[in-house]
Amino acid sequence: MVSRGMKSVIKILKEKREKEIKKRVKEGRAGILELARLAPLHKDTKLENVDAGGVPAAWMITPEVAKDRAILYLHGGGYVQGSITSHQDLAQRISIASKTKLLILDYRLAPEHPFPAALEDSVRAYEWLINNEGYDPKDLIIAGDSAGGGLTLATLVKLRDQEVQLPAAAVCLSPWTDLALTGDSLKLKIHEDPFVSPDRLMFSAGLYLGKTDPKNPFASPLYADFKGFPPLCIQVGSAEILLDDATRLAKRAKKAGIEVQLDIWEDMIHVFQAFAVMAPEGTEGINKIGEFIKKVFK
Repeated sequence: MVSRGMKSVIKILKEKREKEIKKRVKEGRAGILELARLAPLHKDTKLENVDAGGVPAAWMITPEVAKDRAILYLHGGGYVQGSITSHQDLAQRISIASKTKLLILDYRLAPEHPFPAALEDSVRAYEWLINNEGYDPKDLIIAGDSAGGGLTLATLVKLRDQEVQLPAAAVCLSPWTDLALTGDSLKLKIHEDPFVSPDRLMFSAGLYLGKTDPKNPFASPLYADFKGFPPLCIQVGSAEILLDDATRLAKRAKKAGIEVQLDIWEDMIHVFQAFAVMAPEGTEGINKIGEFIKKVFK
């Protein structure tokens, strides 16, 4: 039997750990917003806040966009951080490159809202686009970066299993598809990737998953059945630790008969497209995404 004294020690240590987690989450959220300040919205971009079936969201309306089709965008941030504001520049650039109206979602984050909160929100927003906004699924695309890329795929799995018609295509930028963290690139690329670390991924996965099996396909879509998926566009950098999350995804999807466009960008870091304001490679990547989306909608 544990003594009263030891119970007190355990309680103190748990409280200390909870404080450390809250501090780390707070600092991470502040840090990603700091990066967002590097690239304010274009003067011609309109941001219209909406309630997407109970989920906070914003329409990203850029010049010359086609409003009869739309992109549902799911931001990255390890399911712990990220927001409309943090990803507004990346979202507007994708909207401009594809000439498509874009809805960026503020889905719920861990640790306040662990799995499956984010998935519930993305599914709800997709159904809102169809049932409330009148979009035909063939005129929709789901896209996302990092955790948002994994969430994009998990959303497809959930929609398919619920027999909801899937979108015309999906776009994944450096998708985090394996929260079990089994990819070889986690070790092989650890000294090349300045953006993401195994420790950071483990921390985020723990907060998001809780007691959920890390190989649950609704959390780690790498382990899902890809039957019936629409075409996939996947971009990833060769210098990032999540490289294998993208290449294994592409391999499994192709094996399932899915059309896959996998672009591995030499020496690029995690979600390099987010730094298009400073780096031409980011702009090139986004332009290629735009070409893919316009081709799908044609």
